[in-house]
Amino acid sequence: MTSTNPASPLHTQPSAPVELVLFDLLTALLDSWTLWNSVAGSERMGRTWRMAYLKATYGCGTYRPYETLVEEAAIEVGLGSQAAAELERRWDELQPWVEAKAVLAALKPHYKLGIVTNCSEKLGRRAADLMGVPFDVVITSEKAGFYKPDPAPYRLALETLGVAPANAVFVAGSAYDLFGTQKVGLPTIWHNRIGLAAPEGAPAALVTRPTLDTLAADLSRIASKS
Repeated sequence: MTSTNPASPLHTQPSAPVELVLFDLLTALLDSWTLWNSVAGSERMGRTWRMAYLKATYGCGTYRPYETLVEEAAIEVGLGSQAAAELERRWDELQPWVEAKAVLAALKPHYKLGIVTNCSEKLGRRAADLMGVPFDVVITSEKAGFYKPDPAPYRLALETLGVAPANAVFVAGSAYDLFGTQKVGLPTIWHNRIGLAAPEGAPAALVTRPTLDTLAADLSRIASKS
């Protein structure tokens, strides 16, 4: 699968061997859609709530409590604050995409691995722990003080490990990440699991995939070209 937004400017190309692979957490590694749909009572309402929340986080910039944004989105779409409370109560029901744990295990001996997630410290750490892999860095929006796609969370992950953007690859779960990673010069692969359209003007990813199954091969190809 190629980028769903081919007319957009091409994303940053790696210029050095890849040392670090950073991931979005709640869509690239975890199937958070299923839990949101369950709490909302239907796929339609789950997606409506989720899109309202995503719009709020990606437009927020400076950090406001993640739990507050989720609650405000639930109220906005008519689910009420009780939906946000139930989501937090059931947070540990989040499930990795079926291939995600095996992919991370295969990558771990060869790359540093990290998370950059639009989440609070408490919920972000709990979600990262569900992957069963010791990440080298976990950066939440609360820790960075900004929500993606502001460049700050990506930069903090890179700076924490002392890795240059050209030596890293970001695996996005949302095309909105492409706006932020391009500003940082961070090459990006888009794991577009549910086939969403890229927003207007989004830079094209290096490659867009429907699963993580080819990630190791994609990284090897990137490394061979750098």
